[in-house]
Amino acid sequence: MEMPTFDVYEACGLERPREALGGQLRVWSAATPEKVSPKRLRPGILIFPGGGYRYTSPREAEPVALRFLARGFVPFVLDYSCAPSGFPVSLRETAMAMRFIRENAERFEVNPHMVAALGFSAGGHLCGCLGTLFDSPEVSDIAPAETLRPDALALCYPVAVSWGRTHDDSFAALTQGDDVLRSKLSLEKLVRPDMPPVFLWHTRDDGSVSVRNSLILSQALDEKGVDFAMHIYRSGRHGLSTADPMSCAATILQGISGDLPGWVEEMIRFLAEKGFAVQDCAEA
Repeated sequence: MEMPTFDVYEACGLERPREALGGQLRVWSAATPEKVSPKRLRPGILIFPGGGYRYTSPREAEPVALRFLARGFVPFVLDYSCAPSGFPVSLRETAMAMRFIRENAERFEVNPHMVAALGFSAGGHLCGCLGTLFDSPEVSDIAPAETLRPDALALCYPVAVSWGRTHDDSFAALTQGDDVLRSKLSLEKLVRPDMPPVFLWHTRDDGSVSVRNSLILSQALDEKGVDFAMHIYRSGRHGLSTADPMSCAATILQGISGDLPGWVEEMIRFLAEKGFAVQDCAEA
């Protein structure tokens, strides 16, 4: 198994802003044994860890990548730039990552038409921004919109709504006190009919990022006719990642809903309904 890391600025030939400290894209790539298939195409998944736009959490990086690798995906984890860099630096890095994945799809045995984006907490907000702003002026110089638009989104306990009971620090870090920008980047205002299908989950008693974020976002998705599935689990603290011992201490897992660790399989089933599957080249 290879785990190379790429600088998205270098890969895309774009200048790195002085304040941008992130932009590293790590790939988990496993070669297909010859006796299984001469060559296969796998779905790709681009992962954005959370961290309040202050850092990127390792608990929502490799443990997640390994779960999806085991289920036939090629995972990519983006260590995107956080504070002091603000919008649109991290969004541009997600766009560069999507461009890199599609331009290098053959190299990593990825089906370029099956690339999902998955984000946790503030990374869920970033994921939602990529899924709605893929044709925005902020990223138009990076690649055509059809290259940057993910084929599906998954938002895990996302910081979605910028007003009311939300995670103020995430929006403060992202918008650097610009209230107009903060209002603009509330995800329910960015929802559009032509965005990718969305898998969404939260816990009802999340004490850090209220479940209202997902509830308000789901209403906007429904009103715009966006295909989505939502799971609200009864109990579980914020930041559960894969909700298993690979990503959480035993004390963190105490008292969570019994079905919550199954969110990965629920998401994979959702993607399978959209056509995401491992394919032999003869089938592709």
